[in-house]
Amino acid sequence: METRNTYRYLIGAYFGIEEMDEYKTKEYVLRDIKEYIDNFLSVNHIDFNIQEEYDDVNNNVSLDTKLHDALIVLPKINAPIDLILLVKDRIKELNDKR
Repeated sequence: METRNTYRYLIGAYFGIEEMDEYKTKEYVLRDIKEYIDNFLSVNHIDFNIQEEYDDVNNNVSLDTKLHDALIVLPKINAPIDLILLVKDRIKELNDKR
C-alpha cells in the first residue's frame, strides 16, 4: 500500500475514534493511535504534504470511512474489544440511517 494511503487511513482512524463520545477512555486510545502514526512517519519516507493530507481527511472523508479505518487500526494497537464493538455498532447505525 502506498505510504500516502496508509497515512490517510491512520489519520482517518484517529478522527473516527475522536467521534466515539460514548467511549469514556477514548483519550488513551487516541494517544496510542497518535504514537502509532508518529512511529509510521519516523520509519517511512514521506513525499507528500502531511498537513494537507491531514486536513483533507478531516474535512472531506465521511465518518463511515473514518470508522472503517479505525477497524483496521484498532487491532494493530491492541485496542479493547469493547471499543471495536462500539465502532461496529456505530457503523451499523450510520448504515441504517441511509
